[in-house]
Amino acid sequence: MSRVFSEQELVRRESLQKLVDLGINPYPADLFEVDAYSSSIKSSHDENSSDQKKVKVAGRLMSRRIMGKAAFAELQDSKGRIQLYFNRDEICPDEDKTMYNTVFKKLLDIGDFIGVEGYIFTTKVGEISVHVEKFTVLTKTLRPLPLPKTDNEGNVYDAFTDPEKRYRQRYVDLVVNPEVKEAFIKRTKLTNSMREFLNNSGYLEVETPILQPIYGGASARPFKTHHNTLDMPLYLRIANELYLKRLIVGGFDGVYEFSKDFRNEGMSRFHNPEFTQVELYVAYKDYNWMMDLVEEMVEKIAIDLHGKTEVQVGENLINFQRPWKRFTMYEAIEHFTGVDISKMDEATMAKTAKELGVDIDSSMGRGKLIDEIFGEKCEGKLIQPTFITDYPVEMSPLAKKHRTHEGLVERFEAICNGKEICNAFSELNDPIDQRERFEDQLKLAQRGDEEAMVLDEDFIRAIEYGMPPTAGLGIGIDRLSMIMTNSNSIQDVLFFPQMKAENKTTKEE
Repeated sequence: MSRVFSEQELVRRESLQKLVDLGINPYPADLFEVDAYSSSIKSSHDENSSDQKKVKVAGRLMSRRIMGKAAFAELQDSKGRIQLYFNRDEICPDEDKTMYNTVFKKLLDIGDFIGVEGYIFTTKVGEISVHVEKFTVLTKTLRPLPLPKTDNEGNVYDAFTDPEKRYRQRYVDLVVNPEVKEAFIKRTKLTNSMREFLNNSGYLEVETPILQPIYGGASARPFKTHHNTLDMPLYLRIANELYLKRLIVGGFDGVYEFSKDFRNEGMSRFHNPEFTQVELYVAYKDYNWMMDLVEEMVEKIAIDLHGKTEVQVGENLINFQRPWKRFTMYEAIEHFTGVDISKMDEATMAKTAKELGVDIDSSMGRGKLIDEIFGEKCEGKLIQPTFITDYPVEMSPLAKKHRTHEGLVERFEAICNGKEICNAFSELNDPIDQRERFEDQLKLAQRGDEEAMVLDEDFIRAIEYGMPPTAGLGIGIDRLSMIMTNSNSIQDVLFFPQMKAENKTTKEE
């Protein structure tokens, strides 16, 4: 069924046809060589200079004030906005005034792309502008932008603020709310800073499979697909850990990967089914060494993005300066609940969890119970960056048993602003112990735990060939980006977050 056009869309389509009738291609293929941007024009122009510096700029027409034979307009490019000045007799020095009287005044609309050639000058009221000598239509837009309107008292109406529309139509959001670009620019600077740190440390960036015959490396429910040629099921990876460890077995001393991972789980302002993390594995190191690396790297990221170690996140001023506070998991639970659960068996722990008001079910083993208690009673209270260390062995099937404390593993998570931002181990490299841990996970799966790990025979075979002592790390890029950009939702740091299907039965706007 064809879509019904609004009145404004019909007008734009009529203008499009009139441009074509005038012999103007509304979507030209010709190269327009931009040589200046709004920000550079404003920052470099010398108001006292008599030189009329020529520039070629391009972007969207965002406003227009026509005053007979002259007009002011505002052009928005990728760096900001710049005022344009049009004079009919300069645009059209001959008798034919079509380009100004018809094209500019009547057939161009707000949002259209144009390229202009002219020179920089300063208006009488002191605004740096471009005096247009020639302009070119670059793209005719067929939908009106949802631009906000301001009344005489400064009140703003019709702003493009609805979260669902903003996330679904990010391309519109970026145009009408250009300030949102800053979060994504900082996100890219964040990954660049991290990549610089890891490269300078001598570690190799690698790529591992996204489609995997066995999902592993985390406790999560996967997305499943089918490969027709091989006639076999495949899974979108939930983590890249087991493949990176295979590379350590193969002789690399340090490897890392920025990976897209996928988990078929719930969605919230902290969770998207498709997310990004960096995983790092370094041979001959342990989790104590890795804690120092995380502190150093994240402190560097904060300085690279903000020029200091302090970052404002909502009402909290978070300081990433080293060293960070450290708690064992049992210490944290006792600190925030007053209860020492370290010696409890599963039945007693389940009873304690209920007494603490933690929602549990019968499928949860001892490790999952501890995780639920910590998540409900402790995690949200950890605002400044804090390492939680020494987890119970039941919670960590891929971590090495603690060198001095029975029943624990050498694992840490970094918690900041009430949420985990990284997870790390002294990696388990004992193949016999690893098989037993996987088998324990299979028992949890039989009890109904949909997030239990599966047994990966090839990974066990790999470490049977020998994996050196190794420290491993995973950092959630989306979570860290939320903190470093003071964003309230993970959707604010993803260009195109996953959304429900649009309701096509309603009238399209």
